[in-house]
Amino acid sequence: MTLTQDTRPTRTTRNTQATQADRSGRTGPDPSAGRGTLEVLGPMSERFEEILTPAALDFVAGLHDLFQCERHRLLQARTLRRESIAAGAMFDFLPTTAAVREDPEWTVAGGGPGLEDRRVEITGPTDRRMTVNAMNSGARVWLADHEDALSPTWENIIGGQVNLHDAIRRQIDFVSEQGKEYRLGEETPTIVLRPRGWHLDEAHLRYTGPRGRSGRAIAALVDFGLYAVHNARELVERGVGPYFYLPKLESHLEARLWDEVFTHTEQQLELEHGTIRATVLIETLPAAFEMEEILYELRDHCAGLNAGRWDYLFSIIKMFRDRGRRRVLPDRSELTMTVPFMRAYTELLVSTCHRRGAHAIGGMSAFIPDRRDPEVTRQALEMVSDDKRREATDGFDGTWVAHPDLVPAAQAEFDAVLGEAPHQLDRLREDVAVTAEDLLDLHVEGGRVTEAGVRQNVRVALRYLDSWLRGQGAAAIDHLMEDAATAEISRSQLWQWINQGMLTERGMPVVAEKVEYLIEQCAEEMSREEGSRAQDAAALLSEAVLGETFPAFLTTAAYELQLR
Repeated sequence: MTLTQDTRPTRTTRNTQATQADRSGRTGPDPSAGRGTLEVLGPMSERFEEILTPAALDFVAGLHDLFQCERHRLLQARTLRRESIAAGAMFDFLPTTAAVREDPEWTVAGGGPGLEDRRVEITGPTDRRMTVNAMNSGARVWLADHEDALSPTWENIIGGQVNLHDAIRRQIDFVSEQGKEYRLGEETPTIVLRPRGWHLDEAHLRYTGPRGRSGRAIAALVDFGLYAVHNARELVERGVGPYFYLPKLESHLEARLWDEVFTHTEQQLELEHGTIRATVLIETLPAAFEMEEILYELRDHCAGLNAGRWDYLFSIIKMFRDRGRRRVLPDRSELTMTVPFMRAYTELLVSTCHRRGAHAIGGMSAFIPDRRDPEVTRQALEMVSDDKRREATDGFDGTWVAHPDLVPAAQAEFDAVLGEAPHQLDRLREDVAVTAEDLLDLHVEGGRVTEAGVRQNVRVALRYLDSWLRGQGAAAIDHLMEDAATAEISRSQLWQWINQGMLTERGMPVVAEKVEYLIEQCAEEMSREEGSRAQDAAALLSEAVLGETFPAFLTTAAYELQLR
């Protein structure tokens, strides 16, 4: 049995004046029912009133009026797809969209003003200090992250919007409580916001629909809408534009929904069609089979695709977690970008992007320097250089780093390949011929599950959850920058190894009792640290790893605990 996806007819022509109804076949809410409202439930900290204005709330409520039903339908489709996989279905390229893949004529809009050269992009959360550091990093692009690198406390979400507002207007300078000055330099990167994924809610805002039904707001529309309504026109006047990274997509229909959001927003804000540009993270296995269709659906607004390597690994484990030992991956340390299935994924991404005029952006290397330890820094720079050299040589147009000290090393590798050119879109990689079998062949030569790997997964997941619950969404652990994606790999591997009865390299079974002991032991050690939430983190991890059911996302339950 092969898994395909029922889809509405894909658009075959561009229509820059398209409405929601004629682009998707949906007409939105009944105008006679009135409009929905958005109510603030969270506390109003300093300057929050500048972001949560009546006009901004009304705009975001309007997005909910139009798009919440389709978002709900698409999330249901994710569940049905996963159930099909559990029943034995397999992924393949969609026969219903073959015409899109076979049509050589269409291309995407590409990088907008200020987004033409993306050779090095720095990622990070939007707290005030990190904002200034990212803007002064020397990178060409800053991915301002409201997703995997941000713990979504109310303070972080709205405070981050305040900081973005100020950074765009060059009003971000400040002096810390310790007396250190943070001031913007003359040259700053282009800002690209990553909102939260379609699956997440925002508990501090309540949406009440036109017919009186109410519930939590949609986090993706909150992040996108507040940023767009406050900054889109300002960005255009400053010679760039409102740009976004779209995370966690699992189908081209989810990309279509974003395209409809963009078109509606441009009409409401009186922006020229195509002003908004998006780069999609290909970080789920389903999306890897729909790269071309995703580009097509977003083509008027699309800048490129990014190889979100860590979430991609998590998605593979999640999709095949109960499909037998043949689908089990070894220790995370052995899952390098040179194993065959990861090579297939990245080469397909580059060739797909360049065929359609889209930027191909490489992924995040987790290694980070330590300014207190020259040897750790040397090793980190060496490994990052190797990683970025491979990406540049393979045809990527840019890459990600997580620390300002890594920008020169990454840029040197791309400078060596690109020279003065802003990208290498003319390198079509016509030598690439990736099949479904290539993407699904998860064999890793010599791959092992080790006791050290089990312990490391417990340690990473637990320490990251502790950090996340304390409001820090990116955590340096053992000289690696860990975020929600790497924590997801850790806990999903533990669940799969237990439930598939895996043996370590020494022949010892990975059993629930052993993992439970390791969680308790690590939590006890962490509990001695000031401000620790190790016991809460341990309870979350135990539930996610030792329970019969597999939580789709670790941070969903963590969010509920954070709200208490």
